[in-house]
Amino acid sequence: MNREFIEAIDELEKEKHISKDILIEAIESALVSAYKKNYGTAQNVRVDIDRETGDIAVLMKKDIVEEVYDDMIEMSLEEAHEIDPRYEIGDAIEFQVTPRDFGRIAAQTAKQVVVQRIREAERGMIFDDFITKQGEIVTGIVQRKSGETLFVNMGKAEGILPVNEQVPGERFEVNERLKVYIMDVKKTTKGPQVFLSRSHPGLVKRLFELEVPEIQEGIVEIRGIAREAGSRTKIAVYSQDENVDPVGSCVGTRGSRVQAIVDELGGEKIDIISWSEDPEELISNVLSPAKVEKVIVEDDEKNATVIVPDYQLSLAIGKEGQNVRLAARVSGWKIDIKSHTQYFEGEGEIIQIDEDDEDTGEEVFEVEEK
Repeated sequence: MNREFIEAIDELEKEKHISKDILIEAIESALVSAYKKNYGTAQNVRVDIDRETGDIAVLMKKDIVEEVYDDMIEMSLEEAHEIDPRYEIGDAIEFQVTPRDFGRIAAQTAKQVVVQRIREAERGMIFDDFITKQGEIVTGIVQRKSGETLFVNMGKAEGILPVNEQVPGERFEVNERLKVYIMDVKKTTKGPQVFLSRSHPGLVKRLFELEVPEIQEGIVEIRGIAREAGSRTKIAVYSQDENVDPVGSCVGTRGSRVQAIVDELGGEKIDIISWSEDPEELISNVLSPAKVEKVIVEDDEKNATVIVPDYQLSLAIGKEGQNVRLAARVSGWKIDIKSHTQYFEGEGEIIQIDEDDEDTGEEVFEVEEK
């Protein structure tokens, strides 16, 4: 190796942001292993690469002793004096043992180390890039399929969209473009693994943030969102400005904003609800589109009994209990639903839904108040 090698290392440091010192130290360590492999020993041996010229020296260290028992690690005082008469018993001496043909071995080893470190650095940069995008939406292209799992090309990395994070009924073909939510990013020996989702409530939240300027500006906040992917989402919004209607902002002119999100989600129904700090008003809102006659709350246990007109009971409950289930999740309240007749005459079955009900395996994406 020579000065050109050092200049190449300097360029790598600038372009790939790989520390010159770390790279040279890695090469030196690899050369010690190469010396051991080719010459039988690496005991008390180190390799030194001149940072300016690129010259390589293999150096062996021995202790100066009165009587030599192991000539691989020890040297007599007489031998040491042949090198320098100032050495004494107990000193350590380091001298060069660089083989004549070591340059060829060094060049091959250095190339392997540099290639490996470049690959590691690129993987590290990709990981750092995507870890900052966790919880965000990216656009990718379906690159390949393995069973039901999709592998999505996102430019610098390939993301994994497992079947349990896909929306029931959605089908994507190879080379098809799609928006995905980055759930998690993990380091592996083969590089970063990016785990994606189409069913996560965060996907809907981020779509609203992209589509609604008032959310981007912090005027309108998303206080809660509950989703049963592919079927229905309830999202509760709140305005910091009394002159801005949070629901209207999310719906957009003639429904343009929410329709763009519905289209992206393949027709999934979205209920946009006005958040309220008043539990009675909030619970009445989250049961939309059903009309509510009365809400009776028990603050201590966050239980609520909701009375609805007889003809609204099935609408309030929803198909297979979906409406009240999502309402409980987005509000954080346990909700008991009774029809007018059931409540005032004590007849019929009470429908009770807990916000922790996990029948569908879906989750609530909680948004903290700023």
